[in-house]
Amino acid sequence: MNITRLKFLSLAGAALVAGCLSFDTYDNLLAEATVLTPDRVGVCSWSWQKPLKEVAVEMETANVKGIHLALGPFIAPDERHGAAEGAEAWAFVKDQVASGKWNVMATMISTVGEDYSTLETIKKTGGIVPDQHWAANQAIVTAGAKLTQELGCKYMSTHAGFLDESDPVALAKYVERVTWMRDECAKYGVTLILESGQETAEDLAKFMTKVPGIGINFDPANMILYAKGEPMKAVKILRPWIRQVHVKDACVTKVPGTWGTEVAWGTGEVGGKAFLAELKALGYTGNFVVEREAGTDRPGDIRIAIEGLVK
Repeated sequence: MNITRLKFLSLAGAALVAGCLSFDTYDNLLAEATVLTPDRVGVCSWSWQKPLKEVAVEMETANVKGIHLALGPFIAPDERHGAAEGAEAWAFVKDQVASGKWNVMATMISTVGEDYSTLETIKKTGGIVPDQHWAANQAIVTAGAKLTQELGCKYMSTHAGFLDESDPVALAKYVERVTWMRDECAKYGVTLILESGQETAEDLAKFMTKVPGIGINFDPANMILYAKGEPMKAVKILRPWIRQVHVKDACVTKVPGTWGTEVAWGTGEVGGKAFLAELKALGYTGNFVVEREAGTDRPGDIRIAIEGLVK
């Protein structure tokens, strides 16, 4: 979006507040200003909960080429990101990329022993925090970086786990491990990007200055699911490090200490078009990747989200 259009939207917002512009007119202006080109839109492969050959069919149906590809099925399968896939499936993935049918916007690795049952269990078991799994997770990072290089992809994402800025010893270990991950990825020409989630934007920003050369996969819904702040405010703080954005929505929990609720894009508290407009106003020019990890009609929700981004 150019500066003229950004100023126009700012003036339109002021006119709305002043009562000189109707909500319908403003919504139409906002929608027009936040339409994305299809090459900047993708979907997380695990959102469909299907083998990758079936994911390819779903992507064709949804008319999308961009993909955030889970590597777990080829390294360390888990129930959240796909069952085990073999050499034939990997050859299929490489062919999809070589033929131009897929644009791998980023890959993704998960870590050993993650338990998402409650906020407390994932705090203890998530990412690179547990000492007993560090060696296994190092092997996953190396394997993931090699596969990412094979695909010619620039970014590899992961949930690094709970960042505790209040504990100097834990923080030092966290910095040391993320630094190792960054350097290991760099051996293969890959940039590590961390998914936002279990920390406030302020804490994550402090951490990012400690490990130069990494980026953020910003997930606005995670801010809400973990009750860690408002996405619209967070992107202003984290913008220098955001390399990719997940298109996912959620509602804040009504019971403190429990998970928020993931909902279809545009129906929760992220902000929909206003959130997209904020990112554009901040100069973000990267990709937007739809992630759906709940609901009874994931394919339908994904298609609606894609259509809302490109129309």
